[in-house]
Amino acid sequence: MTASRLVGLDIGGTLLKAVCFASDGSILGRQTVPTNDDGTSSWLGHAKDLVLSMLANCPADTRVGVATPGLPAADSRSIAHMPGRLPGLENLDWQNFLNLPTRVPVMNDAQAALLGETWIGAARNVKNVFLLTLGTGVGGAAIVDGHLLHGHLGRAGHLGHISLNAHGLPDIVNTPGSLEDAIGEHTLSRRSAGAYETTAQLLSAVRSSDSKASSIWLESVRALAAAVAGLVNVLDPELVLIGGGIAEAGEELFGPLRETLDKFEWQPGGARVRVMKTALGPNAGAAGAAYAAARLD
Repeated sequence: MTASRLVGLDIGGTLLKAVCFASDGSILGRQTVPTNDDGTSSWLGHAKDLVLSMLANCPADTRVGVATPGLPAADSRSIAHMPGRLPGLENLDWQNFLNLPTRVPVMNDAQAALLGETWIGAARNVKNVFLLTLGTGVGGAAIVDGHLLHGHLGRAGHLGHISLNAHGLPDIVNTPGSLEDAIGEHTLSRRSAGAYETTAQLLSAVRSSDSKASSIWLESVRALAAAVAGLVNVLDPELVLIGGGIAEAGEELFGPLRETLDKFEWQPGGARVRVMKTALGPNAGAAGAAYAAARLD
């Protein structure tokens, strides 16, 4: 690594986060601004101003990486597919856009988050791991034998779109009965017959010993455990990381998840996969983008 500073830009539908890291991964500075995605490309000006503001306080050799929703292009210089959101993102070369001398790698945000966790987070020194981010939907990424999976079109790691029910309703990519729809917050109103709009509301009712809420919650966790067990059979990880807003439920998620996974997981010779919460929280995507920039050498 030759850069003395690394800046990761994490693009979200609500917030833009820029984080400056030293070469050892320590955080030197962070700035966050609203994305203000109003259906036009004006949000790009906010992103550019944010990065340039961060770079103004960094040495000239600082490198930049970008984490964003969507499928990256084969050369990792832009996002090739991101329909319906963040106008202007598709096919934007970030090195040219920011007028920087060094290539700016562009990563899917979930893949970046996992890469960040392997650099300075919960998955350091782990060569086989997958990540699930549980929030409005379900994101994912996987590292197998030390290699981040990208796949033919960049779809590898979209773990939220595996099917748990062949007769279920199609999700946003037409997968029937997907994991994303089984636990993602965007379907909670439907799954609770309108009783709850947010996971926070549901968990509040669970903590109040509401039997209906507990049933809905535990059914969601059961679906998650089934998905994890299936993915363990496909990817054979030593570690499963769970992040995102729903992971903030803590042991109310991880307790029943581990208990149910014990019933579902194939455990050759008694081996059990470790399941942990992510360590980097909102800094994970920026960390992975920054580390991707460092690895350009």
